[in-house]
Amino acid sequence: MTEGKSILDEMNDRSREVFRRVVEGYLESGDPVGSRTLTRTMSEKVSAATIRNVMQDLEYLGLLGSPHVSAGRIPTQRGLRMFVDGLLEVSDLNEQDRIKIDETLGSNTSDVTGMLDRISTALSGVTRGASLVLAPKHEAPIKHVEFVNLGHDRALVVLVFADGHVENRLFTPPAGQTPSSMREAANFLNALIEGKTLSDLQTAIRREIHARRQEIDSLAHALVESGIALWAGDGDAPERLIVRGRSNLLSAAGGDEELDRIRHLFDDLERKKDIAEFLDLAQEGEGVRIFIGSENKLFSLSGSSLVVSPYMNADRKIIGAVGVIGPTRLNYGRIVPIVDYTAQLVGRMISDRK
Repeated sequence: MTEGKSILDEMNDRSREVFRRVVEGYLESGDPVGSRTLTRTMSEKVSAATIRNVMQDLEYLGLLGSPHVSAGRIPTQRGLRMFVDGLLEVSDLNEQDRIKIDETLGSNTSDVTGMLDRISTALSGVTRGASLVLAPKHEAPIKHVEFVNLGHDRALVVLVFADGHVENRLFTPPAGQTPSSMREAANFLNALIEGKTLSDLQTAIRREIHARRQEIDSLAHALVESGIALWAGDGDAPERLIVRGRSNLLSAAGGDEELDRIRHLFDDLERKKDIAEFLDLAQEGEGVRIFIGSENKLFSLSGSSLVVSPYMNADRKIIGAVGVIGPTRLNYGRIVPIVDYTAQLVGRMISDRK
C-alpha cells in the first residue's frame, strides 16, 4: 500500500471530500480554492469555519499549501500525487479527440517519421500542452557498417539495413583516428553483423571485444566502443525526439517566473544528451504513467508534469513513447485516455508495417 493510499484510507469522508474538491477546483482554474467556495459545493451542509479547520489539517499533512497570503489553498506536489494515485477519475476518450488524432494519420503510413510528426502535432493541439514522441530505433537486421572521417573531431557512421533503410549518425571519434583504424573497425563490425539488429550487435560486439582484445588495434577498438555508445543512446540523437506545442505552454504561463521555468524546460529538452530516458520512464510497466514536478528530474525546475505511455511493436517489445507535458494543474482525467489511445494507435500503425 502506498503512503498516499494509506493517508486517504485514514481520512474521514469530510476530509476526503474537501481534499478532492480543492484539487479538482485547482486543476480546473489554477486558482486557490477558499472555504466559502467549498460551502456551496460540499455534499453536506458545513460552515466555512469547519472547512477551514479541515484545510488546516490537510496542510499539516503536507497535502495542501497556502500561496502568498491567500485564504485559499492549492494542492502540494505530494497532494497531487496522492490525488492522482487514489482519487483520480479517468474519463472515457472524447469522440472528438479520437477523430482529431485519427485524422492525422493520412494514407502514407510507410513514412514513420512523417506519421509521428503528425501525431505529435495532433496530440499537442488536442491537449493544449506540449507533446513528446520518442521515435523507435530501426530494428531491422544490419547489412553493412561504414565509418567516414569528417575531420579531427567529427566522424560519420553509416548503417545500411537489410530492408534498404540507411541511417547516418554523427559522433565524436577518439583522438588520433587514421584511415586504417577506421577500416579495421568497420571490418571488425561487418564480420559480426550478419542477421543481427542493432540490439543484437551491441551484445555481440561487447562479447567479441572482451574475447579478442589483443587482435583489434587500440584505435579501432576505441572507435568501435564510441560507436556502441552512440547506438546505445549515450550520444546526442535529437532526431529521435519530436516536440510540439512550445507556444501552448508559454501562453498558459501565469507570470514571468513561470515563463522562465517553461523556457528552462525547453532549453533542457533541446540540450539533453540522452533524451531516450523518456523511454526508460515509460518502460517500467505497460500503460500510462504520470510524473509530477520533481518526480522527473528533467522537469524538476520547470514545475511541469509529464503524462507518458510506451508503445510496442508486433512482438510486444517497447520501442518508443508518447507523452504530454503541461503545468501540474493538467486535466489528468482527460489527458490520460488521450495519451493511452495515441500510444496504442502508434504501436498498431508501426506493427502493421511489418
